[in-house]
Amino acid sequence: MQSIYAMHQSGTDDLEKQEKFLQASLENIVDLYLIMLSSLVEIRKKEIEYLDIAQKKHLATPEERNPNQRFINNPILIALDENNSLSIALEKRKINNWQINDDTILLLLQDVKNSELYEKYMAKSETTFEEERFFVADMFSELIAPNDKLYSYLEDFKLTWVDDIPVVNTQILKQLKQISANTELFRVPALYKDIEDKEFGVTLFRKTILNDSELTKEFVDKTPNWDLERIAELDTIILKMAICEFLKFPSIPVKVTINEYLELAKEYSTPKSSLFINGILDNLVKDFQAKDRIKKVGRGLI
Repeated sequence: MQSIYAMHQSGTDDLEKQEKFLQASLENIVDLYLIMLSSLVEIRKKEIEYLDIAQKKHLATPEERNPNQRFINNPILIALDENNSLSIALEKRKINNWQINDDTILLLLQDVKNSELYEKYMAKSETTFEEERFFVADMFSELIAPNDKLYSYLEDFKLTWVDDIPVVNTQILKQLKQISANTELFRVPALYKDIEDKEFGVTLFRKTILNDSELTKEFVDKTPNWDLERIAELDTIILKMAICEFLKFPSIPVKVTINEYLELAKEYSTPKSSLFINGILDNLVKDFQAKDRIKKVGRGLI
């Protein structure tokens, strides 16, 4: 949607260039995932450095000489640091953001240590594996993922990540909550399920752009009280993409298409856009079905 909008705004017809940008944006989601997940590893490393320096101080306090090491001994954080799948992915994609910019990690660590969550965790006399896991998951969801300093860094580093952050954080939190005692089983997930999944975004982009006039004609008569120029540009793009899925993507259920694009309208367009788009799409589906123009195949697509 954003790529189509950008292409409209720029007035360019360089389809290949915009496709490459779309593909690169999708691939960059992996980098964002690795940066967010590795922040947990780097926070622990910074705390190890801090404790080591404090122990070596000439006038170290008893607490500094014999510090509480529960945080740096957390089995989940240790497992992430030693995980082959994560280490290989970080090396392969050359993710070294926190080595270059450790200021953000230091700020995150300070926020964690100042939290009530950390205080209660460190005060426990004993912990089970489940409690250790819950702490890391809660630390990520409550203190790291919503952290304004981290968000600002990510936004400045790559603007296209703004919309990807919630998706990535949801995936990481899901994995943290499900991690088992056999932490070696943790794997960096693949970006795509299969080749079809990988090609979907670019194919939808291409078919929507190349059939722009045809797709516009499908809904222009369904808006008799609206001049086409009065409809928000983003709404017309959403309508074209949805119609494209109705007619040219036989494996996608109609209800799935409608629900997805109504969510996009609620998130990115005007307050009334979702109601407007829902009405248009509902009428179009009835018309397409009456004329037997929607051809869906596979289970659960009727």
